[in-house]
Amino acid sequence: MTTSLPPHSEADVLRAGIAALADRLPAGWTARQPEGGTTADRRSDALLMVTAPDGTPVTLVLEVKRLVEGRDVAAIRDRLERLTQQLSDVRGVVVARYLSPPVRKRLADVGLSYVDATGNVLLNVPRPGLYVADRGADRDPWRGPGRPRGTLKGAPAAKIVRALLDYDRSWTVRGLVEVAGVSTGSAYRVIKFLESEDLVARDDSGAVTVPDWVALLRRWSDDYGFVRNNHVTRWIAPRGLSDLVKRAAGSPVRYAVTGTLAAAEWAAYAPARSAMIYAADIDQATRLWDLRAADAGANVMLAKPDSDLAFTRTLATASGLTIAAPAQVTVDLMTGPGRSPSEAEELLEWMTRNESSWRR
Repeated sequence: MTTSLPPHSEADVLRAGIAALADRLPAGWTARQPEGGTTADRRSDALLMVTAPDGTPVTLVLEVKRLVEGRDVAAIRDRLERLTQQLSDVRGVVVARYLSPPVRKRLADVGLSYVDATGNVLLNVPRPGLYVADRGADRDPWRGPGRPRGTLKGAPAAKIVRALLDYDRSWTVRGLVEVAGVSTGSAYRVIKFLESEDLVARDDSGAVTVPDWVALLRRWSDDYGFVRNNHVTRWIAPRGLSDLVKRAAGSPVRYAVTGTLAAAEWAAYAPARSAMIYAADIDQATRLWDLRAADAGANVMLAKPDSDLAFTRTLATASGLTIAAPAQVTVDLMTGPGRSPSEAEELLEWMTRNESSWRR
């Protein structure tokens, strides 16, 4: 449920959030605001009394925000923990106008319940035993026109993220612009967003660092995927993947192998049953690699990327095969088909243990 008019004030947000939660309670459950509406010392934004059909109550301590960004989650968690520790039989809940998918995930990861005015709800109350989950909007329905925020979609963002992942250093914006090959405006916009998500930090001089590259890589995978961000076609290598590897290694095609075949260079998970390959010229690749078009049973996916990022900082294997950089391979596996996400976790473990070998 999305209200037609945006909730402007925190009071509007509170009313919309309570309504969204009340609409989703199971039959026999009730919700009401107690007299006074806040804790006696008024440290909480609001309280909500939820009562089970047998009369067992639980008090929800509500933290009301018009906007919640990733960097706000830790502070909100600490505040709600302090409030709920002072009271018995209470649970903390974040109430907002709109919560983006990454913010919702971060709230859930730290054990916080939430509700927004569009109907995104997660409420987990062990006693008296209440679990409510529902999905509202995945985009802010009240965001006005202008440049999109809250996303790492698009080539400029991907180039900046790859630079931040591939190099372990303290960055000036100018240095990041030069290495990533993006405009200064794009760099500032992406850095500002990453700051809001608590994925980069800036010191007093403005230098940019990445406190947790794994978190940054996972966040990028929310907006980037091998299939959804590239033009992908499916083919059959009639003589198998070993023949394809030999043909690719000796060909003039501009390409970069990703997925399972590439990950095996660092962390072999299981024998590859299919290939994921970026190719600048699909026609040339299919001709030289003797690939056949496939409506079904394909064992090769060729992706024509929308930028040259996939071909940036590639590596050559001992057999002469060109493979994508580890960060690129990992994000492709995270969003790939079948067992690919499990393979991504194996590769992440290797990258964590061997960071100095791939992150310069």
